[in-house]
Amino acid sequence: MTTQTAVQGMYLAGEWMTREAKIDVYDPHDQSMICSVPSASAEDMLLAIKEAKLGMKIAAELPVYKRMEILHRAAGYVGEHRDRFARTIAKEGSKTITEARGEVERCIETLRISAEEARRINGETIPFDQRPGSEDRLGYYFRFPVGIIGAITPFNDPLNLVAHKMGPAIAAGNAIIVKPASVTPLSALLLAEAFDHAGLPPKILSVITGSGSKVGDVLVTHPDVRMISFTGGLETGEKITHQAGLKKISMELGSNSPVIVLKDADLAHAVSATVSGSFSAAGQNCIGVQRVYIQESIYDTFERLFVEQTAAISVGDKMLETTNMGPMINENEARRVESWVEEAVGKGANLLTGGMRDGAYYAPTVLTHVAKDCTIAQQEIFGPVVLLYPVRDLDEAIDLSNSVNYGLHAGIFTENLENAFEAITRLQVGGLMINDSSDYRIDGMPFGGVKGSGIGREGVKSSILEMTEPRVVSFKLKHRKHE
Repeated sequence: MTTQTAVQGMYLAGEWMTREAKIDVYDPHDQSMICSVPSASAEDMLLAIKEAKLGMKIAAELPVYKRMEILHRAAGYVGEHRDRFARTIAKEGSKTITEARGEVERCIETLRISAEEARRINGETIPFDQRPGSEDRLGYYFRFPVGIIGAITPFNDPLNLVAHKMGPAIAAGNAIIVKPASVTPLSALLLAEAFDHAGLPPKILSVITGSGSKVGDVLVTHPDVRMISFTGGLETGEKITHQAGLKKISMELGSNSPVIVLKDADLAHAVSATVSGSFSAAGQNCIGVQRVYIQESIYDTFERLFVEQTAAISVGDKMLETTNMGPMINENEARRVESWVEEAVGKGANLLTGGMRDGAYYAPTVLTHVAKDCTIAQQEIFGPVVLLYPVRDLDEAIDLSNSVNYGLHAGIFTENLENAFEAITRLQVGGLMINDSSDYRIDGMPFGGVKGSGIGREGVKSSILEMTEPRVVSFKLKHRKHE
């Protein structure tokens, strides 16, 4: 049943445009249609790239203070329309209204940090006289914009992950073309609206809605697009690296995040933090907890408390303040999770709670005794399922944590500094949270992983470094005197 009929234009080089071909956007809660957006063609993307070639020159010539003003005004626009942004996130995606409000606040912070970091895109002087024969040279390096950035964003954080592309790109003086997830395009379009109202000059920004095969491939392969910033799955990321050719690539490709709980941990805190980290956003979270390794002497108590808190999670209508967890993004994803759980149970896993699906809803699920060769043990589940394992000691927990082809975030609960630093040294991850779950991030920190979790780092300052290049300048002085 259609609850609202509307057509939302896409943002092409500063102009709002509609197309006859449409993509319908549905609420995962009840499959009601929210609205339709244009289904862009390859020609639309080519036009966006053509306009961005002009836009990158405009962006590069924008004084830093103007970039800062635009970013602050965009943040202010989001803040003035908090409720509209939050309701859009919750309606088109999986987040509860409470989680959506949190994402809006993070978006505002991301844009504000981007504005502040714009003033800190610095270079350094270079002591050329470190080499004999170069005493008559002085110089430095500075950073200049990459040019056109192609950004491909996922459905699970449809506003803030877009802000993590747009904010740093604009701060660094680039043009940017965003291809948002087809199931959640509305939040990205709202952010384009914020920049439009903030006075961003035309041609610098485009948000093109359409299928990956029609417009995404054009964006990735076009030689004038000098960088691809992608957040999504490993399989798609590998495809993009083969398609892109010789250009900069930054990728955050998900994880299978481990958390270690040692016998000296604050048990109550460890349980509540890992439950929250496992099931926020219906588990569709790249740094969400997937595997928990608990020292044997406290395992039984941890398991009991963890299952009790998991079973108490309120699942239902995302728009209700009392709801803790909403649906997955669609029924197909819920069916995939269901099949992975069934495979694990078929190979001997114990189902402690959950394991039930109703349309796009999948109950918070806890498994134990999951075989190592199960899909759910090796791959990113991206759903509300967590695996519990007893371990003898920290050594075993670290070895098991490192046993998969991912390494984004991890967590460890311990009161022992030596244990903490052992984990810091040996865990193969991009970020380690001490006495917290893997599901912790601030928008100003470097964010990314190793192995199959990606290439490069996001986080505003790190993204700006990725979105700029250093240029060395050397002056040869004819008559420099040497003392």
